[in-house]
Amino acid sequence: TLVHDGEQGAKLATTQSWDVIILDLKLPHVDGLEICRRVRAESQYVPILMLTAKSTELDRVLGLEMGADDYLTKPFSVLELVARVKALFRRSDLSQTQTQASLPSIVCEGLEINPEQRAVLLCGTQVKLTAKEFDLLHFFASHPDKVYNRTQLLDQVWGYGHDGYEHTVNSHMNRLRSKIETDTHQPKFIETVWGVGYKFIGNQVNT
Repeated sequence: TLVHDGEQGAKLATTQSWDVIILDLKLPHVDGLEICRRVRAESQYVPILMLTAKSTELDRVLGLEMGADDYLTKPFSVLELVARVKALFRRSDLSQTQTQASLPSIVCEGLEINPEQRAVLLCGTQVKLTAKEFDLLHFFASHPDKVYNRTQLLDQVWGYGHDGYEHTVNSHMNRLRSKIETDTHQPKFIETVWGVGYKFIGNQVNT
């Protein structure tokens, strides 16, 4: 399905089911970043590939921070586009396979992470996370007390380890902490290991 107008594209993207969405950064009326933000505000996850005519780091980082899974800079070949989409499908299939494997819920001091429902409860109250925030939290909680640097997190959670995009991890981490930590200066769940990265702390059980 091809749409040239951003407003119509945003409506279709958020009201119908898609296997993948390819977004151009520059669209009339509503741009690709805003469409990406609206899609990520929905509960249903769909892979998003962002297209940009600009090669500046800012444009790419904005797309990733809005929740895009990958980006492609114009000009590009059709073969490269197809390869990127196939990679998104592989990662999506792997995620679904892991979910179908009846992964246990993780409970840690009032924080409950349910991978099958992709739901998070904090002291019985639901916490609304974006897809990447949930993936980040679940990855951490699945590997307690292990320290990960930003490059490793990009590779494990985002599926790539591009140098220079560590601040994408920082932005997601800050937003995630603001949602699950009572005091971000004295975290209860995700601790900063200065000069290295982050680790998940606290006593937890799998249910």
